Amino acid sequence: MNFLAVSINHKTAPVEVREALHLNKDEIKNYIDELKNNVFTEGFIISTCNRTEIYGIPVKPEINYLDLEKYLIDKKPTVEIKGDQFQKFFSCSAVNHLFRVSAGIDSLLLGDNQILGQVKESFLIAEEKYFVGFLLKRLFDAAAVVGKRAKSETQISDGAITVSYAAVQLIEKIFSNLSKKTALVIGAGETGEIAAKHLRDKGIGRLVITNRTYERAEKVAEAVDARILPFSHFKENLHDFDIVISATSSNDVILTKDDIKKMMKKRNFASTVLMDIAVPRDIDPAARDIDNVFYHDIDSLNIIVEQNLKKRKEELPKVEKIILEELINFFSWYNSLEIAPTIKSLRDFFEDIRADEVQKMINKFSADDREKVDIITKRIINKLLHQPTVELRKAADAGINTPESIAKIGILRDLFGIDKQKENNNI
Repeated sequence: MNFLAVSINHKTAPVEVREALHLNKDEIKNYIDELKNNVFTEGFIISTCNRTEIYGIPVKPEINYLDLEKYLIDKKPTVEIKGDQFQKFFSCSAVNHLFRVSAGIDSLLLGDNQILGQVKESFLIAEEKYFVGFLLKRLFDAAAVVGKRAKSETQISDGAITVSYAAVQLIEKIFSNLSKKTALVIGAGETGEIAAKHLRDKGIGRLVITNRTYERAEKVAEAVDARILPFSHFKENLHDFDIVISATSSNDVILTKDDIKKMMKKRNFASTVLMDIAVPRDIDPAARDIDNVFYHDIDSLNIIVEQNLKKRKEELPKVEKIILEELINFFSWYNSLEIAPTIKSLRDFFEDIRADEVQKMINKFSADDREKVDIITKRIINKLLHQPTVELRKAADAGINTPESIAKIGILRDLFGIDKQKENNNI
């Protein structure tokens, strides 16, 4: 199977290189226009914050990994990129890599929940640009099955493995209905922004952002549909919030025990969650001694993260087993595209129908005529299948790995439902 892939990702390259090679949606579309027919007959591009990957079926056998690497490097010349920062895959290893990506086990965050959606989006872009043919459509279906099975049949994506998400999951255990709660996120850096996104995704009732730099607070607030509270006024408004997540880069404590006491008094000591995910800490840990205050810092959250990560790692063998099963399924299907098995499957398919219909009507014929009916119907089937058989043998002469041959065989199998018939017989 002449299927190539190259990848530059968090395992092979530093963040500045990954950022330089990141492609937005419009860039992917433009690059597909350049790749189509010149480099690949069909293919797709995956580009996220931690990986940029090109997959495809070359138009010529001599096209190789170096062509793909050069293509990416020439398009993004702003940073030095080395050849050994690319992972290279061919045929089965390329399919296996795609399955691992779709299952979330090749991600920076093991069991990444978002990557399958990003893979789907990559295929949709390629389809929109008419860059996905018969073979890659089937490949995408298989990759989607892997991702879905990994999530439904294992616990590879269960439990928080980032401090920000661990904080939000812990909040959910304290407050069962977040839609009626208000939350303040102090700090609009990466950690604070991620925490705010998780709160939004969990349906928080009201979300407010405060940050020393107002412009940064505006940017994050717009991204998560939150309000902004000026940093100079946030202390006097603390009592308005059921949840406070602090993630600043301050070197000093910004909320003392006295600040929390005043806040709780104004709240009539209604339950409050304080999540300090800053290093060094933003909130005086003595605040945990105040009644109805649920306080957690990064140390306690890291314990949760480590426990969850350990559980996810224990699920890896199950995911690997799913990937192996789907690899076998995919290549069993691919191998069925060879000419001889397809001709045999097609003839078996027609013969089963012929024999079944003859058997239903056989008692309406005399014993002398039954043999004639059998011969006549077989001749009809042979004549009907003559031209398809000729076309399949032409495909064999052209070579099974050509896109035209694969498409011709695949369309024929789909048209007569040969593979579905096999699946039904195996149920």
